[in-house]
Amino acid sequence: MRKIHSYLLVILLSTMFFSCKESTFHEGRFFAGGVYATADQLNDGKIVYLEYCVSCHGFEGDGNGVSAKGLFPPPRNFKLGIYKFGNVVAGELPHDKTLHKIIRHGLNGTPMLQWDMSKEQVYNVIQYIKTFAPKAWEGKGKKLGEELVVSKDPYGPSHKSLAVQKGKEVYHLIAQCQSCHRAYASKKELNQISLKVNNEEMTEFDEDMYKIKLQESEHGYKVLPPDFTFHSLRSVGTMKEKPGIKDPERIALNDLYLRLLAGAGGAAMPSWKDVLQDNEIWAVAYYVRYLQTFTKDQGKRKKFLDSIEKN
Repeated sequence: MRKIHSYLLVILLSTMFFSCKESTFHEGRFFAGGVYATADQLNDGKIVYLEYCVSCHGFEGDGNGVSAKGLFPPPRNFKLGIYKFGNVVAGELPHDKTLHKIIRHGLNGTPMLQWDMSKEQVYNVIQYIKTFAPKAWEGKGKKLGEELVVSKDPYGPSHKSLAVQKGKEVYHLIAQCQSCHRAYASKKELNQISLKVNNEEMTEFDEDMYKIKLQESEHGYKVLPPDFTFHSLRSVGTMKEKPGIKDPERIALNDLYLRLLAGAGGAAMPSWKDVLQDNEIWAVAYYVRYLQTFTKDQGKRKKFLDSIEKN
């Protein structure tokens, strides 16, 4: 009986091995942005995917791999053709180099790890992943989103305090970020900001303004916006291929600026491009970065949150 079981196991493993090697693609395909992937590249991408990605993202690319249960956030469903961190306006198709960075450097606070692959492996698996969402990706006429770039920082280290204060005002009054995240200012401070910006008192306050609110998403599950004093930010400080930039603080601020500019595809986080002024986006980036300092000291965080909620 043991010999029979061993024989069946060998057959099963052999079948799995040869099915991975079998050519699924017999011709190349055109993808958005004029990218052409040969059949050999797509077949190699499938092999890479089955080795590194399938356990979480699943054989069908739907995010239902054997390791997906219990993971939060769930693995991305590639069949939707929606990407949260694309460095393009939310909802548009990202460029390959952005997907390359995510694969190589991972995403903070998620099961998406850093993968040590060759450039060729990364390129090929990206092209293979696109085949899960042919309506979104395939075709010579499909376009990528406009790649967003970091503008000149109007503040810099010497005006950091000014930027943080300006960011607090934009966050709470102009962008109303607390409607999804939470407020980080006392009612007294909010009233002072309203008097300064709108020349009127703030007399009514949302009873849930100090709570984070679950948001609907296009990814098939609800998303929890981060508490900036507690959670790590998934796309901030992870894409470390920054030519000529070695300062971690500058990298983080640039990443925050880009995330605010782009938004998060398929989530409740909108793109603030052409909605806020550029200096306002930079100010919010500085303010969020300031709030992140509390993640390093939870005692200090508790005192900060207690003080604003009591006033």
